[in-house]
Amino acid sequence: MSVNNLTKIRKDRGMTILELAELSGLSMGYICHLEKGTRKNPSKETMEKIAKVLGKSVTEIFF
Repeated sequence: MSVNNLTKIRKDRGMTILELAELSGLSMGYICHLEKGTRKNPSKETMEKIAKVLGKSVTEIFF
């Protein structure tokens, strides 16, 4: 996963980690770990939730 890509896309959208967490139904801590790269291999469902909120494809964000 391209960790910096998730952070960059989120920031380009003007969105905080808290906003992404609330809109995706994921925890803020989990998203922090994804962005830092300390949590890897999110499930397909998790990637789809994040992609939907950010208006991008799973591939654009995670691959």
